Amino acid sequence: MRGDSYRQDERGTTIAEFAMVALLFFTLIFGIIEFGRMLYTHNALADATRRGARYAVLHPKTDEAGVKNFVVYGSKGTFDTLGNPTSPPVVAGLTTTMVEVTYVGEDKDGDPDTEPTSFGSNLGTATVRIVGYSFNFSVPVIGR
Repeated sequence: MRGDSYRQDERGTTIAEFAMVALLFFTLIFGIIEFGRMLYTHNALADATRRGARYAVLHPKTDEAGVKNFVVYGSKGTFDTLGNPTSPPVVAGLTTTMVEVTYVGEDKDGDPDTEPTSFGSNLGTATVRIVGYSFNFSVPVIGR
């Protein structure tokens, strides 16, 4: 008889223990998922800038808009008749206004007042940066 009354006193402990363990477990799982998303986003942005810098070096400086489209859309991009892109950006939330392109070229004419026009192998460099991109967490509590 004494054992039956002892078990009745512990009726809700299993649910309470499960709630504590489940909270810890799901927090850990969501943290791993968010870290994976953040790492993927970082790698995608780094790869986009690398590809954009290569594209910038191989094309004339006058094609800066093409370089920005190449970074954001993974190609020069296809646009509808209104000028809106038809393909999604490489990373959600990335726009062409976040892409900075800097050219440093060889000054072939020797005049420091004129803009260098030569780029490519051993003639100059192009630097592509993404500025102002912010990663948004999927889990609302973490992002706040």
